[in-house]
Order: sequence, then structure tokens, then C-alpha cells
Amino acid sequence: MTADAKPAGNDGGMTAVVSLELLEQATDGIVVINERNEVVFFNPAAEKLWGFTESEVLGHNVSRLVPSIYRGDHDSYIDKNRKTGVGRIVGTSREVTFENKAGDYISGEMSISTAVLGPEKKRFYMAVMKGVTEESHRRKLHDLQNAVFEAISNDMLIQDVADLVCREVESFVPNTVAVLLLLDENNRLRILSGPGLPRHYASALENVVLSDADLAAVTNDLTAIGSIVWDSYSSLGISLGLHDCWASAIRSRNGRISGIFALYSRNQYKLSDWPRKIVAGCVSFCSVVIENYEAQQHISQLANYDSLTGFLNRSAIHKVIKSMIDLPGDNSFSIFMIDIDRFRDINDTLGHMNGDAFLRAIADRLKSLSQSNYILSRSGGDEFVIVMPDSNEACAVSFARSLIKGMQEPVEIAGNLLVVSLGIGISIFPENGPDGQSLLSHAESAMRRCKKEARGSFCVSSTADNRAAQDRLLLGSALRDSLARGLLNLHYQPQVDIRTGRLYGAEALSRCNHPTLGNIYPSRFIAVAEDTGQIETIGTWSLEEAVGQLVKWDGAGLHVPAVSVNLSAAHFRNRDLPALIERILREHDIQPQRLTVEITESVMMGENEDTMTGLAAIHNLGVGLSMDDFGTGYSSLSRLTRLPLTEIKIDRSFIMNLEHDANAQAVTTAVIGIGNRLKMTVVTEGVETESQLELLEGLNCDVAQGYLFARPMTPDDMLAWARQKMKITQ
Repeated sequence: MTADAKPAGNDGGMTAVVSLELLEQATDGIVVINERNEVVFFNPAAEKLWGFTESEVLGHNVSRLVPSIYRGDHDSYIDKNRKTGVGRIVGTSREVTFENKAGDYISGEMSISTAVLGPEKKRFYMAVMKGVTEESHRRKLHDLQNAVFEAISNDMLIQDVADLVCREVESFVPNTVAVLLLLDENNRLRILSGPGLPRHYASALENVVLSDADLAAVTNDLTAIGSIVWDSYSSLGISLGLHDCWASAIRSRNGRISGIFALYSRNQYKLSDWPRKIVAGCVSFCSVVIENYEAQQHISQLANYDSLTGFLNRSAIHKVIKSMIDLPGDNSFSIFMIDIDRFRDINDTLGHMNGDAFLRAIADRLKSLSQSNYILSRSGGDEFVIVMPDSNEACAVSFARSLIKGMQEPVEIAGNLLVVSLGIGISIFPENGPDGQSLLSHAESAMRRCKKEARGSFCVSSTADNRAAQDRLLLGSALRDSLARGLLNLHYQPQVDIRTGRLYGAEALSRCNHPTLGNIYPSRFIAVAEDTGQIETIGTWSLEEAVGQLVKWDGAGLHVPAVSVNLSAAHFRNRDLPALIERILREHDIQPQRLTVEITESVMMGENEDTMTGLAAIHNLGVGLSMDDFGTGYSSLSRLTRLPLTEIKIDRSFIMNLEHDANAQAVTTAVIGIGNRLKMTVVTEGVETESQLELLEGLNCDVAQGYLFARPMTPDDMLAWARQKMKITQ
């Protein structure tokens, strides 16, 4: 740019030469362009900023000096301003980033002004650029660090925080791709954020596993990670438009290498070291991001996964099933409820540590037999759930068979080869229910049916299972409500001494009269009580109520010699049962021989140390022990002789055909004979006719109970019956 020096009014005044010299010596870069957008002035400060000499710039279009992303449209921006006088930049000051001759990105504070000069009224533009690169980078990194900490404190998702870091760094260094990677527990790289990274390059990185030597080298020099994330893959990167990389490993507070922050350049020419400084400046808060991510993952692991097997836990599988149900379209899937047969025996025999090892081995086996898209869960104890997407009943049955076959190979635990047997219940969506709760309930019902009918097999949920599950849900709630509100009551059925006709005792039978459901038969609610864990509560209540009723009858002048109370197998696994019985008798001041506890054959079959100790302790109290429904299950005479029984009860099923069936007569005769020889009282249930009573008397049966004498009655009706019908022994 040239001008003739002319006086401005006096010799000491401002001249064009002086003005031009001032612009030449300005500490800020100054660029002036003419009406053709050609550079006509480029001072030494501008040369220093852009790296071009004046001769390389003068007479050339100014677009070579503007940021590369604006070069193609820059002339149109200026032309628009020339025509309209409207522009976003002219007359303002702002920070911009541009490339210098060497390809480095420079930050500067730019202001643009314009003037119309000369007789031809030509419009010139002047840009003043103040370099602020180092200061700008420090400020941007500081602002980014504050933004990251604020986002974390506001509970922003860590994925979103990582995206924020990458997005902002990419704006610091144009035409780059920022990536934040994690190093997992197996030293494999995983991308936490890197939305701009080409997919093939991302896949290559996520296949990288750092060796011990890699970790040692990176621990000594964090920047050595560049050879892993770039040097080994530079050919692939260049083919995908990536030409350089700056990277640093991230060290956590405990010294462990936890991740990598990398910045890939799409620029074909080399940049100087300042992008490396940006990467180094990000490492500290990237470490905080990774630590928070790992903390969130740990919390999620605790909240959603089973610590023993690594499978989803009960609450998590419910969420997964709900999300699958909510999928649009006609989707279907199968749920497998899996229970290990006789797992308690393994725990009791080998101990809980080996029991846990066994469960882990089963989990590994189940995982190996399942496809990668199947969802596995340990719902608790020895129960597992598998969800099989996009399947119908035929697919489910095929998979169930493969599970059973795959479990036939023994599992070695602590030197023991254990053969695994599974009970599998299957429910299908949508056939077996509209929601996760009903689907799981129906699968569980099918599993329980399978364990009763065919251990080591599978059952598909049926309509009967569905009804049973609904029954269990409805009755379980009603039973709990009845217990809380005192709606349960006991009825009593008399037991008569066959030889004397006198009252021998009474059996206490639970009854439930619910305000909504009405009378609920014991055959329904007792099974539900066992399934829902309420049977012990009912048994304890029955003991209290029956012993208390003896006191009330005594007060009313009725002496009932003994009352019988049914207790479930669950009671006899409770070591506190003898102490409970002793307390109840003591508090009511009732002699022990006036109470008889009835046990089922399942108690005898589960003959373990706790059960046998408990039975002996009850017998030593002086309380009677009766084997209920003798002969209907798996009674063993050898076991019978080892139990401290005082009484056996012949089930009503033998009495129904006693008059006409020789086999029934033979069995009844044998049982009565066994009882007599073992000095046990024999009680026969279900006596309904005089001829049955006569036959029993002829067989030397001791006691009869049934409709021939009375149906089960309320305590008041029992009192009235006794006064009218029986010879009472005072």
C-alpha cells in the first residue's frame, strides 16, 4: 500500500507517511484489502502471526488468511457487506482460530473496520488481529474443566460429560476428532466417547488389549500410548481421512492406567505441538470423568447384578422383561424358571463356600448353553431365569431339552463329581400373561409342578398353572390379611375311644372365613400358606389357640383329654419349636400329655439331625407325637421304629372301602397290628358308618374319628355336642 506524504496542516502534523509507518510498526497484525478482496497491506506483526512474508500475500486474495472452513464462501460474505452494509463481523471484535502457513492453529482477537476512500469511492477493509493462542488455550481448558466438574456435580450422565469433553476439544482444534477411551479390567480398550471417529477405526481400537509390557511403558511415559492408538493403525487411519494423532494415557489416583485421551487430525499437513498441549491439559479432568464412570458402573453393578454369578438380579430382570413387553409389534419371548434339584444337600454336605462355587459353575454352564442374545438372571438362592427373545413354545421346548442334556456332564467341586438335575418351568409371552409378574409366576408354577411330577425335566405353563398362580397370589394376600385381622379360627373334630365310647380327644383344624372370599377350605389355603411362607405362623397360632381352648373347656366343665395340632415340616426344621411348645403349655398351665403334635410323612422322609433332635425334645416334654395319614406316602417301618411316636393315624382313604375291599382290610389290619406291637395308639380317620366302626373294633383299633360321630365344630358346638352325646369322664 503506498501513499504520497502530504502536510496535514503544519510540519509537525500527521502525514500519510507517518500513518503508514504507525501501521507498519503496530504490535498487532494488520491486514488491509481492496475492492477486489486482494491484500494491499500486511505488516510485520501479521507476518509473524500467519507465517507468510509480505511478498507471499500482497496482491493475493485474502481467503488464504481466513479459517479454512470459511475460505470457499469468504468472497460472498464480503460482497454482501459491500452491497448492503450489513454484516455480523464488520464493526465487532471476536476471537477466531485460523491456520498459519505451517498448518498450526492460531487463536486471535480480531476486529474489522471498513472505509470508502478516494475519488472513486472504493471500499477498503482493515482487520486488526491480536494473537492470544496460549492465553486462549489456557482459558478454554479452564472453562472446560469447570464445565465438566459442574456437569458431574449436577449428576449429568457420564456418557454425556464425555461427549461434552470431546465436542469442546474438537472446537479448540478445528478439523480434528477427539476420543476418550477406557481400559477395562481385562486391559481391553473401550470407547467411552468419540462420535466423530470412523466406525472401522473405532472397531480396530476396541480390539486392542494392552500387554503387561505396554502398561509398563505407558506408566513411565503417558505419551507412549500414541504408538498403540496411532502408529499401529496409521495406514487404516490415513485411508479413513485421519493423518495425525496426539494421545496421552490417563492415570487414576491409585496409579493405575484407566484410560486414554486422543485427538486425531484430518489435516494433511503437520501441526505444531500445541494440540499435544491441549491433550495434556485435558488428562486431569478426563481422569475424573473415568473415575465417576467407574463409580457409576460399580453402583449399577451392585444394583442390577448378582455378585456371585455376574448375572442380572431379580429387580433387573423384571425391568428387562417389562422393556421387552413394551416393544412395538407382535413380539414374543419365553421365560425359563430354573431350579437346581437338592441343592440344599450340596450346601449341607460340602459347605456354603463350595455351594457358591457350585452355583458359579452352574451359571457358567447355563451361559455356555445360551446364545449371546439370551438374558440370564439369578433370581435368588438356587433359582435362575433365562429370557429367550423371539421364540415360541416349540423353540422354548427345544432349548429346555438342550439345557437338560447340557447339564448331564458332572460338575467337579472340591474333588467331588456332582451330577446336576434341573427343574425347568416355561412361560410364553403373550400366551401366559400380559406382564412380567404373571409370566414369572406362571413359569415358577410350571417349575414347581415339574419338580413334583418329574424331577430333572421341564414343564410348559398350562391353564391350570395359571389358575394356580392366580389362586396363590389371591389366597396368599387374603391369608395374610386374615392372620393380621384375626379371621382364622379352629374347628374341632372329636376322637372317640372305640372300646369305651368315651371322648379320647379332639383334632384342631384350621378354618378361614374371609370377608370377601368367604369360607376358604384348608385344602386350598394350607398349600398356599406353605408356598408363601406363612405356614409356620399359622402353626404357632394354632398351638396357642388349641391349648388355650383346653383351658376354656375345662372352665366350662368339659374335660377334653387331649387336643391334636397339625404342624408342617417347616416347623420341625426350627430348633426353637420345643421351647415354643414348652412356653405355651407353661403359660396356660396345661399338662404336656394333653397336647399331641401331628407330623406328616414328609417330616419322616426329611430325617435330618435337627428334625430328630426336635422330635426327641418334644417327646421328652411329655407331649404326644402322632404320624398323620400313615400309609399314604413313603412310610418306612425302619424309620417308624426310630421316631419317638405315641400315635399313628390311618388315612381315610383306607376306610372308605373297608367293608368291601379285601386289600383295604388287609392294609388296615397290618397297620393296626404294627401300632399295637409298637405300643402306639392307632387312630382311624374318616369313619362314617356303624359297620366300619364294628370292623375296626374287631381289629383292635384304639380310636375312631369321623362323621359317624361329628363333623368338625366350633368350640361352643363341641361343648354342646359333648354334653348331649358322650359319656363324660370327670
